[in-house]
Amino acid sequence: MPQKKRTVKGVLGGLLGLVGLSAVAGVLATAAVTPAIAIAGVTGSQALSIFDNLPNSLTPGAPMEPTILYATGEDGKPFELAKFYDQNRVPVTFDQISPLLYDAILSSEDKNFYSHGGINLGATVKAVVENLRNTSSRGASTITQQFVKNVLIQECEQEVSPNEEHYQEELNKCFTEATDPDGADGIKRKLQEMRYAIQIEKDYSKNDILLGYLNIANFGGQIYGIEAAANYYFGTSAKKLNLDQAATLAGIVQNPNRFRIDLKDGTWTDEAGVGRNSEEDGYADAQHRRNYVIDRMLVDGKITKAQHDEAVAAPVEPNIKAPKQGCAGAGAQAYFCQYAKSVIEKDPAFGKTEAERRDMLQRGGLKIYTSLDMRVQRPAVEAMHARVPDKLPGILLGGAGVSLEVSTGRILAIAQNTSFSESAEANIANGQSSQVFAADRDHFGGVGFGPGSTYKLFTLLQWLEDGHSVNEVLDGRVRNFGKFPQCGGTYTQPEEVGNFGQGRGSVSSVLRFTAASLNTGFLAMAQQLDLCDINKMAKRLGVHWGDGGDVTTYGLDGAGHLKDAKKDNVHTDANDPFPTVLGSKSIPPLQMAGAYATVANKGIFCEPRVIDKITGPDGKEMTTPKRSCTQVISPEVAATAAYALRGVMEGGTGSGANPYDGIPVIGKTGTAEAEHTMLVESSTKVSTAVWVGNVEGRKPLKEFSANGTRLNDIRYPLARDLQRAANAVYGGDRFPAPDKNLTRRVLKELPSVVGQSIEDATRTLEGAGFSVQVGSPVDSAVEAGHVAEQQPGAGRVPGGTTVTLAPSTGKDPEKAVPNVVGSKFKQAKKALEGAGFSVDGEDCSGGAKVEAQDPAGGKAPPGSTVALTCESDD
Repeated sequence: MPQKKRTVKGVLGGLLGLVGLSAVAGVLATAAVTPAIAIAGVTGSQALSIFDNLPNSLTPGAPMEPTILYATGEDGKPFELAKFYDQNRVPVTFDQISPLLYDAILSSEDKNFYSHGGINLGATVKAVVENLRNTSSRGASTITQQFVKNVLIQECEQEVSPNEEHYQEELNKCFTEATDPDGADGIKRKLQEMRYAIQIEKDYSKNDILLGYLNIANFGGQIYGIEAAANYYFGTSAKKLNLDQAATLAGIVQNPNRFRIDLKDGTWTDEAGVGRNSEEDGYADAQHRRNYVIDRMLVDGKITKAQHDEAVAAPVEPNIKAPKQGCAGAGAQAYFCQYAKSVIEKDPAFGKTEAERRDMLQRGGLKIYTSLDMRVQRPAVEAMHARVPDKLPGILLGGAGVSLEVSTGRILAIAQNTSFSESAEANIANGQSSQVFAADRDHFGGVGFGPGSTYKLFTLLQWLEDGHSVNEVLDGRVRNFGKFPQCGGTYTQPEEVGNFGQGRGSVSSVLRFTAASLNTGFLAMAQQLDLCDINKMAKRLGVHWGDGGDVTTYGLDGAGHLKDAKKDNVHTDANDPFPTVLGSKSIPPLQMAGAYATVANKGIFCEPRVIDKITGPDGKEMTTPKRSCTQVISPEVAATAAYALRGVMEGGTGSGANPYDGIPVIGKTGTAEAEHTMLVESSTKVSTAVWVGNVEGRKPLKEFSANGTRLNDIRYPLARDLQRAANAVYGGDRFPAPDKNLTRRVLKELPSVVGQSIEDATRTLEGAGFSVQVGSPVDSAVEAGHVAEQQPGAGRVPGGTTVTLAPSTGKDPEKAVPNVVGSKFKQAKKALEGAGFSVDGEDCSGGAKVEAQDPAGGKAPPGSTVALTCESDD
């Protein structure tokens, strides 16, 4: 059994324990190693020089360890999400290994481990001689020497980047240089190994050396260390290994590539080409080596004869539990894992260069605690898979959903309709992809997808920041809007733009335009803004094109001309106001979720983050990637925008996505040319964005259905399910009240234009901020073609009111009133009505004489009433 308390420092054993290190060098060079050196053609003085010139200090560093990503489970506790490694290793402490394993290793590899000083001199010399004579290939190394050898191999391998072109060749070279027994180099390597072993024994306890060896040793393939070996080969821990399992692993470590028990077709072939040590022959070589270990344990008195016989009779029965490396092991959380992996590979917190960062991921032994919350992630995945199929005939369909914490930017969930696969054969047509649809290209995503009218948020915010009110009335009817301010210049609209469902629009308030997502209403707003300012607003809220491009890289050149998209390296149609206002460009859903989260967070934008905490192999906490939260719009603008966006979710276009669970939400719908649909909504705690559309191609979504729902309508229940899950965990508060100034009723002085020409009147009214339409002509004494009437009349009216102008026909509308005084009432009435007037003669009978009339003559408007007074019949 191991000595758990003994510390050997300076104990070399036998002759080596009686002399200093310099004397040891002389002994090794002259007395013991000389025969072997002679065979190699090295003189004694050369050998002494070799030994003296070798480094005498070796400080074992931390071995390469896997980096593990953790997420928060539904019980609130961290669980392993994914593991990345060059060498699968799970370091353990001394007490976490079964005593049977210690006994098996010591009996078979180094029974005198606790009594020697690091080397077995006689056996080493004999092995060197036999190796040089090609009569044996044994190493005769002690556990300490084997530990030294593995440390040297590890140090060499750590200098080889897994990203190098000849990576495997370099790894093989590391192993060869540390183990090659041939010639003078072999002598030098062995001497160096012995010298280091002596030093290691002085600096470390026996238990530390033994544990270090078991944690660093290779057990075949990428399996390193006893814990990973126990997990992999037998599905158990090192502490729970039984005799048969312990002996098998002790056998494997002697020659991992030969004795590993995980290959069905054998680890090597005999002279006849037949696979050896395979499942077919019961892993015969491994069994033979295992039985040797068990025999040695019996001889050393570590087990009884009964235990020996039972173990030897047992077949080798591996229970392989292959670890899944990388994001493929994260299951439905693989797309979140991919995003987190991209952060590790790109952020300077993990290394100065990309190669260093990738090495850190695969070898650094980090424990990275991510922001993924399974209380939100699980229902998001379930909703995604229930509503958006991974494949559908006739269309390459994609679906994505992302939820992030408003106050921090922490990404809580990423769900996707496809199955994760990094295989070269993976195909979206088969429902497989490694692309993160919710993210941009820098985070294993793509160029993004059309956000549609969700992009109208930035026009609304710029409208408010410029001091406009959401209750301002504008003419949002379909028309050619003409000129738009742009980067200090103007842009002229080339054609008329319509609304969803062919609606003709209306004259209404910005509040109503927002709830109804009226295209023409927002274009009317944009005419009073600068298109460049709208995209600058989007940039402030963290938005960029999916390919990483800046949303503000467009506009006018120095001469005031529109930039050319190709020549000036700007996005295609970036000069067009309609992508700016209506959102037909490509933006990742995560960017839009972050923008709406800013509104919900009182105008504070938080950069998306996925890493909460990092600890190194030593357990010490490390610095996480820098992520900031910045006030980018005023709280007043944010509160008023939220007020308008609540109308979308409460009776507006997004009401079908409202969870109606008592938690207020804001949001916006978006459709991009019927090929992409998006919906973003947010409580004061969590923001959610969903996208359903064409991954490739341009198939109209309304032509396809899944689970009884048209594809262009799936976003509503999908977003509702994701937001409801987030609300159940994080809750939500009431949004702040809107700013009084930004919700004021805006009145303007409407001038009188009666008598002006239609052209002059239109110019006057539009210059004052009113819309104009021309009605039917009316008879008037006003000059023909000039304004005879206006409706409403002059005075204070809501800004943006449409004024209807009635042109004059130029015809005098008044007629002569006949004088009927003295005529009998019957004849008088007939004469007046014949002239186009009405008659009021209540006190007159048919034969009574008209005594007076009002008006008594002159002219009066047609249809006006003439009052008659008659003499009494008495």
